[in-house]
Amino acid sequence: MKHRKLGRRGPDVSALGLGCMGMGIAGVYTSSVREDDDAVDLIEHALDMGITLLDTADVYGDSERQVGKAIQGRREKVILATKFGFVTGNEGGARTIDGSPQYVRKACEASLKRLGVDYIDLYYLHRVDASVPIEETVGAMAALVSEGKVKHLGLSEASTATVRRAHQTHPIMAVQNEYSLFTRDPEDELLPTLRELGIALVAYSPLGRGFLAGRFRGVDDLSPTDWRRNNPRFQGENFSKNLALVDRLKEVAGKKGCTPAQLALAWLLNRHDDVIPIPGTTSVKRLEENVAAVDIKLSDADLERIEQVSPKDAVAGKRYDAQMLGLINR
Repeated sequence: MKHRKLGRRGPDVSALGLGCMGMGIAGVYTSSVREDDDAVDLIEHALDMGITLLDTADVYGDSERQVGKAIQGRREKVILATKFGFVTGNEGGARTIDGSPQYVRKACEASLKRLGVDYIDLYYLHRVDASVPIEETVGAMAALVSEGKVKHLGLSEASTATVRRAHQTHPIMAVQNEYSLFTRDPEDELLPTLRELGIALVAYSPLGRGFLAGRFRGVDDLSPTDWRRNNPRFQGENFSKNLALVDRLKEVAGKKGCTPAQLALAWLLNRHDDVIPIPGTTSVKRLEENVAAVDIKLSDADLERIEQVSPKDAVAGKRYDAQMLGLINR
């Protein structure tokens, strides 16, 4: 496994992390829900393969608890990242964001308990609370650093202006954002800002929510409860257009001797050494396939070909529905 820095002054982490969302939430993805033992085995296998960055969140069902079980006895070898901010209203109401200082502490204490650890390596604000100045939220997060409960701070899906304000309050080591051949928004403003400030970009959904892995041929390949059925990129003509885009990338991957997923991950890893993809999976086979992408070298000609078949903004459809779009870039 190759390694890179989590921010200019952060710890070394594996060049590829493991997103643990899919293991903890029943029905969110088409892949079958994993039993605890299966999830723990998968995480342990990832650690054995050299992955050191594990990414979870307090809203990922049982994920925090499963991750905690998997890292028992090897805590010091893991960079453990989790997130807070989403809260669910009474009686299963809609989710809102709470970035209040009081909730920061409450959420952290709860995550530490579920994870079964004394500290969190990287603690993210999952989405920015527009009703609370970012200085207040990050100030409360910084207090957790002073107390030794958290080592480093991060934000997720924050605007560049918010990142700058947060970084002035306390050093931010990582910003987590969707980034892939399907979603290249960070290239406009976010990535230049992060490089200026010495902050890493942790790329979630690096395989375009599974599209770039080349496994979907129609919406019926998704289970009835799979949330992607309601994602604009998986609907109507958008699906057909994006499928054609993936097919062109599959041709490039075939000539390169790798899978489409490996090509997509290798492309991200080649963007810059401050980009750290965190693909999620519930399959050992897919995990091993993803890890092998670290060793794929892309020439200038390869990168030019990828750009030709998948130029920026080629994907059809927004990356979220209207409600979720309202929670990003704040």
